[in-house]
Amino acid sequence: MNKQHIDAQTPPPVDAGGRAPSSASVRGFSAEVFGTLAARVLMAFNSVGIGVVVARLLGAEQLGVYAPLSVTVALAVQIGSMGLASANTYFVAQDRRRLRRAASISFAFALAAGGALALALTALSASDANPFGDVPPALFAVAALSIPFQLTTLLGLNLFLAVGRVARFNLIDVAGQTLLLFNAVVALVLLRGGLLTLISLNTLAAVVLSLVVGWLVWRLIDEEEQHPAHRANGETDGEPLFRPMMRYGLKVHAQTVAALLLFRVDLLVVKYFRGAVEAGVYSVAAQVALMLMLLPGVISTLLFPRVAAVGDPRGALACRVTRHTAFIMLLLCAAAVPAVYALPLLYGAPFADAVVQSLILLPGVLLVSVGGVLAQHFSGTGLPPALPLFWTAALVLNAAVNLAVVPRYGARGAAVSSAASYALVWALIALYFRARTGNSLRAAFVLSGAELRELVSLRRLARFS
Repeated sequence: MNKQHIDAQTPPPVDAGGRAPSSASVRGFSAEVFGTLAARVLMAFNSVGIGVVVARLLGAEQLGVYAPLSVTVALAVQIGSMGLASANTYFVAQDRRRLRRAASISFAFALAAGGALALALTALSASDANPFGDVPPALFAVAALSIPFQLTTLLGLNLFLAVGRVARFNLIDVAGQTLLLFNAVVALVLLRGGLLTLISLNTLAAVVLSLVVGWLVWRLIDEEEQHPAHRANGETDGEPLFRPMMRYGLKVHAQTVAALLLFRVDLLVVKYFRGAVEAGVYSVAAQVALMLMLLPGVISTLLFPRVAAVGDPRGALACRVTRHTAFIMLLLCAAAVPAVYALPLLYGAPFADAVVQSLILLPGVLLVSVGGVLAQHFSGTGLPPALPLFWTAALVLNAAVNLAVVPRYGARGAAVSSAASYALVWALIALYFRARTGNSLRAAFVLSGAELRELVSLRRLARFS
């Protein structure tokens, strides 16, 4: 790794051949960021809409059942992926001729591993050792049935991302989330049903969406293989792929699971110790935090395949993107301070404490967001084992503190614990990046005067790519 110091006046990033990105490439990345952000914002509003519909029609207690159940299934999907989603992006972005074999591996794995995981969790929910609290086993079984289909969709989406089909990636993602809001309205408003009706419709939607994704992926393979440069030759056909994908995927998996648990374990602990009502309120504060992470999440998603495809040995690209992300996130978090006071108006008076909980989470959200963007430098260059260890350390801290403070201090204690853990992740990533690349923290997180003037003048707002 090159130890050359790169200060705040870093020149435009270069590709693996030493070439600066063209203006078309810059505009293309910027367009992808804003397009994907628009899709994520729409998905976030859909998610808020689902929460509002459930809260208003079924109450905080039922929202306190629905939210942890949804979190559990989402965690199961991510855990069940074993990191293959990121491995798809990493290996196919490097060489598109791997697309067909990566797709075959992914879909076979999704159905086998996802089906086994769904059966195991369903059996666990019906046993005496049921860890899912007051979630009825029948309700959990219906939700768990969606796991192999959600896993298929997840792995397929990352194949679109790997070959630069960002618009298709966004369209499918938005369609899936919109179906969930549609289901909430149909199940709870039109059919006047309960959670079982809603979860059943959500599972049906997961099945349909996975079939559509599978069909689109095979069409994509045919399109890509028509391009002479992307046709697999004999050497590529014989290249081992499953084992390298699994090795990389397992490293990503450890990091992803730790990160997901870090962002979700607080809600589950609050549900366990303080009950469904307080968990329902805290789920709103957690949702605010996740909404603020939308932009850095989008930037990370799109930066990762670019680093994997062209390389970024000096960290110049990561620094440039992270500086701009940090500036924008600072503005967003400042704007969120007065905005969170509207939460009780939106959700109802019982959700008043979500305001305080959200404010406690804000500093940690800012730090972990920019740290996550900077970490894409490592994800796209092989992912050293230290990165998963950083997230695991923060998770252990968060879980230990939550278990100690939530029984007494409730959701506010969970918010303090999570904010501190998020700050730890940022510190570890930032210091490791400085040690590995020689870049200063200022180079990674603080805009230069020229960059700041450029943003303020609005002449080239999209140049941070």
